[in-house]
Amino acid sequence: MAYITLRDVQLAFGGPALLDGAHFSLERGERVCLIGRNGEGKSTLLKLIEGSIVADHGEISIQNGLTVAMLAQDVPLDHGKVADIVADGAGEAAKVLKAYHAANDACVLGDMQACEKMGDLQHQLDQLDGWALENKVNALLSKMGLDPEADLAELSGGRKRRVLLARALLTQPDVLLLDEPTNHLDVESIEWLEKFLLDQNNLTLLFISHDRAFVDRLATRIVELDRGTLRSYEGNYSRYLELKNQQLEAEEKQNALFDKKLAEEEAWIRQGIKARRTRNEGRVRALKALREESKARRFQQGKVNMNTQEASRSGKLVFDIENLSVQYGDHVLVKDFSSIVLRGDRIGLVGDNGVGKTTLIKAILGEIAHGGQVKIGTQLEIAYFDQLRDLLDLEKSVANNVSEGSDFVDVNGQRRHIYSYLQDFLFSPERARTPVKALSGGERNRVLLAKLLLKPSNLIVMDEPTNDLDMVTLELLEEMLSEYKGTLLLISHDRAFMDNVVSSTWVFDGQGGIQEYIGGYQDYLQQRPSTDATANNPRKAVAEPAKSTPPAKADNTAKKAKLSYKEQRELDALPGEIEALEREQTTLTEQLADGSWFVRDSDAATLASQRLAEIDDLLLEKLERWDTLDNM
Repeated sequence: MAYITLRDVQLAFGGPALLDGAHFSLERGERVCLIGRNGEGKSTLLKLIEGSIVADHGEISIQNGLTVAMLAQDVPLDHGKVADIVADGAGEAAKVLKAYHAANDACVLGDMQACEKMGDLQHQLDQLDGWALENKVNALLSKMGLDPEADLAELSGGRKRRVLLARALLTQPDVLLLDEPTNHLDVESIEWLEKFLLDQNNLTLLFISHDRAFVDRLATRIVELDRGTLRSYEGNYSRYLELKNQQLEAEEKQNALFDKKLAEEEAWIRQGIKARRTRNEGRVRALKALREESKARRFQQGKVNMNTQEASRSGKLVFDIENLSVQYGDHVLVKDFSSIVLRGDRIGLVGDNGVGKTTLIKAILGEIAHGGQVKIGTQLEIAYFDQLRDLLDLEKSVANNVSEGSDFVDVNGQRRHIYSYLQDFLFSPERARTPVKALSGGERNRVLLAKLLLKPSNLIVMDEPTNDLDMVTLELLEEMLSEYKGTLLLISHDRAFMDNVVSSTWVFDGQGGIQEYIGGYQDYLQQRPSTDATANNPRKAVAEPAKSTPPAKADNTAKKAKLSYKEQRELDALPGEIEALEREQTTLTEQLADGSWFVRDSDAATLASQRLAEIDDLLLEKLERWDTLDNM
């Protein structure tokens, strides 16, 4: 017998039914991933199974004696001791145990009433087996690497999710419901969660996730919620994509045949009197049924239509970073990081939450103070996607946020009404008038994308753009970024997204060091040191930072001694030559900036523009030569 069974379940909240005669069963030991577009009702389905909401119609059967626990999507900001929050999952015994500890603390301070109360509480704990609960909590927290005495409010998002998972697992549930368990987790926490869940014997999972790597690793079956219907696909996400394409092709053919039949019957009915003869009454009734079926048909939600507006090309050199350091007090976030970013590079930043990824981006862009030097290339036009969505005014509507009050926007040289443009991002005119504060996380991300992509750019900076986006939108975003001709700096914990988009990866070791690897996240895993020590501690798997730009001169005395006399002379002269080219580049850029030179003397201005392009090439050659000679 199945653990959980849904039969003909119906649920709607005023609009199209979220569940429209849905059928589903969950067997013991299965790990089922529930996927679907944003707003389809996935979280609602979990709440139905948990029992916090009730269906309009249909039957939800849960096997007798089965325990179900749920890990919600939202992480609370509450204060409280970790051990107490986890113990709360045990109900009455937890309340008594908490009261006992509070009384004990008061008794130690001399409260005699509290001392007397401890006796009653101790008796209740004996009856509820509360002492075993305390041991169970401590054992579980130890297994999950959590401090029982820590305050929840002071923990990172990943640690908070571990606390909530421990609370859900305390009662040893037969079925665990997880709603977006990887949201806002760093890569190490996601990999820990994968391993932890796989190690739980006989645990049955039903989970929602848009992290394709997580789904591929964990799921034994995919169930898709699409237009109120649940469809099951055996295997992982890759297999689902293959089967889904086959299903959509069959649906398209079926719809085409239906539309053809309906058109033929509509043409027939318009012929007039013949249609009202008795012998044709059945055909008329059939036509009425076709019309009703056509009205009831629900079409698949459209796809986001996103395109970048590319500015004129930047110079070949985008950033020359040398010995960049950032620290707050005694805490070092970035230490002596050096690298060269060239036009067209797509760089992913990987590391735990709080190691300094966003800080490094802000330092490179000159938004915060730092040590070392960052030389910024010419003609950069930057579009910045902020993970905190600070660019959005929560009180204003979607349309006002994107167009900043205008009724029209310019899209690749074409004037479009803001409502028409927002429909490309799946916002109807009615939804476009909605305040941003009323939107879901996925919708807010789409608003930010719509705003970001209106800005012409040759450098896109994206800080956690994948959070809350459904898989279809993720894949479209991947496709857009892969075709982008400019430069990309990307912070993301979505491993599949990184693998499909970036060409190199900067990995943070948490101690201020940053190591650069060629390729995406899987390439990094293959290239990183693979000793037993690093295998057991992912934080130690990152080597000391490799520098792609020349280190300080004092460190290179031994290397320079190996150069020939001519090479040494060339190396000594390079800094001055580069500095002179940069001065010339700055002067010409300023003279050409307002366009008046072209009016006064178009030939001279054209030659100056050509010289700027030559300087780009010369700078790149000399920087590469400096790097070669300095590392010989």
